Amino acid sequence: MEAPSPARLFAAAAGAALLLLGILGFFYTASFGGLDSYEEALGALDVNGWLNLFYVATGALGLLVAGASSRTYALAIGLIYLVLAIVGWGTEWLNILVGVLGLAAAWGMPRTRTSKPRAKPARQRP
Repeated sequence: MEAPSPARLFAAAAGAALLLLGILGFFYTASFGGLDSYEEALGALDVNGWLNLFYVATGALGLLVAGASSRTYALAIGLIYLVLAIVGWGTEWLNILVGVLGLAAAWGMPRTRTSKPRAKPARQRP
């Protein structure tokens, strides 16, 4: 049995964590006011209804694709969360963490060959 790739582990772990974070965020606030109006949760996270939905959606997607297209998910989520960190939407340290780990997982996946290497021709004796 082959060990799971870094991208697959990222999709499963980040998916579960983001889904849980989004669900727990609704217990703090379900306000769908402005995108820039946050409430503090757990002393370190900014949450609002839009962020909670975003976390639930990206987390559920990660769990859904953890076996099929985890590398694409890791790359896309890594880029999206880094852009969100640059723009300043949500909790910056969380966005940076998810973004960097996503990109690292996408690039850390071993490449597979689609064709077999050519066999060397046998040496013929003169």
